[in-house]
Amino acid sequence: MSDTMQVQWFPGHMAKTRRLMAQYLKLVDVVVELADARIPRSSRNPEVDRIIGQKPRVLLLNKSDFADEAQTRRWLDYYQQRGTKALAADCRSGRGLNALMPGVREVLAEKIARWEQSGMTGRPIRMMIVGIPNVGKSSLINRLAGGRRARVEDRPGVTRGAQWVTLGDGTELLDMPGVLWPKFEDKAAGELLAFTGAVRDEILDAETMAVRLLDVLRRRGYGGLLTGRYGLDPQDTADLDGYALLEAVGRRRGMLQAGGHINTERASVMVVDEFRGGVLGRITLEQP
Repeated sequence: MSDTMQVQWFPGHMAKTRRLMAQYLKLVDVVVELADARIPRSSRNPEVDRIIGQKPRVLLLNKSDFADEAQTRRWLDYYQQRGTKALAADCRSGRGLNALMPGVREVLAEKIARWEQSGMTGRPIRMMIVGIPNVGKSSLINRLAGGRRARVEDRPGVTRGAQWVTLGDGTELLDMPGVLWPKFEDKAAGELLAFTGAVRDEILDAETMAVRLLDVLRRRGYGGLLTGRYGLDPQDTADLDGYALLEAVGRRRGMLQAGGHINTERASVMVVDEFRGGVLGRITLEQP
């Protein structure tokens, strides 16, 4: 893989999304930005800051059930110290979401006070929901709306256009299509997004992704989760590179082909799926 990861991500579609965001921004009071708690930095589109500007914002670190709790607390402190209201939640289970609306009202306290002073008590709060593909926007809206108002699919870019959803308390949500920059200058960020499924799996072949993921997990101190999950001896695997470790996983799981060769492609798919599904344990791949 080259040092610059090239990702073709419908530049025309992204330009349209940027225009839509800028157009709708003046219609909303606050932006709720979703990021993946496992990769809080890489899962935020840098263009969102530029487009949002000074608009009040709440950052929601989603999929926190899959993330390392200690690292999530560090990330929340990191953002709070920089003046960003940040919360951790899991949109599929609903855990942590009861703090979202109080957090929104907190960042809008001055605006809500002005509404009340001018006789606009009860005016609905209008929120824009933004985030890169596959970060959980549809799951969030479905949770808040109490039903499957938006399509939820575990693949990037399923939300095709901006849509409004009204909640039971009158709050109005604006769901924006997923946005992702078309070129990663930072190879590491591109890999992290591939690991979590934020970019299409064709970007990296399964073996390359699994080998790189295993290397990153061990470098981040999660080697014990790997040996525990796959029944490997830590001493026997300590000096193995990523590919040899993948072979050890495949051998342990009985993924053998004719001639005793290990089916590393099957092992690769399993390792990546188990990471994405939280089966390997609670893992965060970036530190503040």
